[in-house]
Amino acid sequence: MMNRRDTFRQLGALALLGSLPIARAQAQGSFPDKPVRIVVPFAAGNTLDTALRQVAEVFDKNTGQPLLIDNRPGGSGIIAAQNVMAAPADGYTLLLANTSMFTINPHTFSKLPYDPEKNFRPVTNFLGASMVMAVNNKVPANNIKEFVAWTRSRPGKVSFASFTAGNSSHFAGVILNQRAGIDMLHVPFNGTPPAVTNLVGGEVDAAFLPLQAVKPHVDAGKVKVLAVTSPQRSPQLPQVATFREQGYPDLDIYIWAAIVAPAATPDAAIGRLNTEFVKILRTPEIREKWKVFDFEPLPSTPQEFTQFERADSKRWAEAVKISGFKASE
Repeated sequence: MMNRRDTFRQLGALALLGSLPIARAQAQGSFPDKPVRIVVPFAAGNTLDTALRQVAEVFDKNTGQPLLIDNRPGGSGIIAAQNVMAAPADGYTLLLANTSMFTINPHTFSKLPYDPEKNFRPVTNFLGASMVMAVNNKVPANNIKEFVAWTRSRPGKVSFASFTAGNSSHFAGVILNQRAGIDMLHVPFNGTPPAVTNLVGGEVDAAFLPLQAVKPHVDAGKVKVLAVTSPQRSPQLPQVATFREQGYPDLDIYIWAAIVAPAATPDAAIGRLNTEFVKILRTPEIREKWKVFDFEPLPSTPQEFTQFERADSKRWAEAVKISGFKASE
């Protein structure tokens, strides 16, 4: 199982060097000489969409061509994936893939209409973010040890929310149940806002959510964070220990997004795109802008992302098997 943040700091340092052979093979052509479209599997306006648009601004300045954001939400990312699969494999259509689409869906759908490795090839990893385990103020626990003890004293009565069934926030709870020997009940919601609302209101006891979704309620004293899923403590909550520090290293969970292209996209296009995106992701400006979202740039070579993806997929396969969850098709 790969370490998330430390691993990708090393990968980011190697990314420019690793991409040079591909970039040189391209010869100084004119690619891109028209707009590049990137399809994203969610609606406009969320933090990941905003982060991508910040990168698009720099891409335009650096290449002279716009990076057009094409939002195609729905279907657990399947709609977006199929749109890109059907596009010409010329480097001008990309997909912003994520954890669910590439390393969870293959284990929850019996007939997934795409194969992450056969139908796509990576350009670079894009960003990563940790989750937090938060509880409402009615829960008499301030760390995972106390929460586990409290849950064991109330068998079948403690609930945890996720922002959707079959997602990382769902299976994080499954992993904690299995590793701690507890039986939290899963309550899925249709998106992060309703999950947060029900957590704050006390309708559910706990939730695995992005830090930024609960931070205002933490600051207001309405929610407590018991642990973060990153290998290191969050700079925004330095007083909160990681799951690893509290005895649960299997909950080192990084949710991520990556830029991929149709499988037949030429090496030259992949090389140029990798060079451009890695250059942008390595800038201090992007890193600084993303701090407010708790995002970390994760530039990589295509080969490094493939290794990361396979390790991440193995982790989620185990969690899905434990849960018995199957997606509705």
